[in-house]
Amino acid sequence: MSVPVALVAGGSRGLGLELAAELGRSGSQVVVCARSADELDRARDWLAAAGIAAETRVCDVSDREAVADLAAEVERTVGPIETVLCVAGVIQVAPYLSTSVEDFEQSINTMLWGPINVVRATLPAMRRRGRGNIGIITSIGGVVSVPHLLPYSTAKFGAVGFSQGLRAELAGSGISVTTVIPGLMRTGSQQRAQFGGQAALEYAWFAPAASLPLLSISSQRAARIIVRKVLAGRPTVILTPAAKVAVRLNGLSPGLVTGVLGLAKRLLPRPPGEAVDTGTVPGWAAERRLSSPVVRALTALGRRAAARLNQAEAAE
Repeated sequence: MSVPVALVAGGSRGLGLELAAELGRSGSQVVVCARSADELDRARDWLAAAGIAAETRVCDVSDREAVADLAAEVERTVGPIETVLCVAGVIQVAPYLSTSVEDFEQSINTMLWGPINVVRATLPAMRRRGRGNIGIITSIGGVVSVPHLLPYSTAKFGAVGFSQGLRAELAGSGISVTTVIPGLMRTGSQQRAQFGGQAALEYAWFAPAASLPLLSISSQRAARIIVRKVLAGRPTVILTPAAKVAVRLNGLSPGLVTGVLGLAKRLLPRPPGEAVDTGTVPGWAAERRLSSPVVRALTALGRRAAARLNQAEAAE
């Protein structure tokens, strides 16, 4: 009996790397794709150290033709793709008035067109076989739009709609689609997120929120839950108690939630001077600008996750 093949799009670091490991432990032959060959080399070594022999491929999920070529090549040389996880993502943290059109384009191309491209490339073969599991990693930011994360939320709202609609379209086909809605996770994402506006101050609120145990879930636990639910064909997976509360409250009273977020926005850093795009810097650089022992203490778990999951920069 052949080993099932699982494709993780965006699996070279962070949650994607953790998911690749969990799929390997579940008995799948894992294929990981990402844009950076160097990151993929480190990911392959990381997985090998965990006892998982993964295949890697360089591919940008926003490139429709490249994704189609990748899917065809994997089907031909590795085997039928039974499971697909769309994880690739980018995060820009800044007030709207400090963002650019390019920020929105990058987010939408990666986190909306990415899943669409991957599904369109892998679904035809799944339909011919009459089986398969698709998991699309969205976010609580795709259900409740959070201030200072508008490009991210815009793309994730689209991903939620695509994922939920696709499940309905494929009902009865033997192919399941799972919409994964995580809350904050300790994946080290704050080191690779891009911060604009008053970048150091933006890092000062975002990084602790993504690191503290009471607000975030560990990447290992998140990956175990996601893989189990996706392979079981569950329609929706919501991670963290805070995310579950936010989804329910937003469903009951969206106006109230928007009002509360509007008040919360007043506590966040204002755009610097004139409301114009000031560019962005990666989290590790924003942390260096901030130079706060308190924030470093609050983000200890997040930085540890970044070092473990291929997120940390050499400058970190």
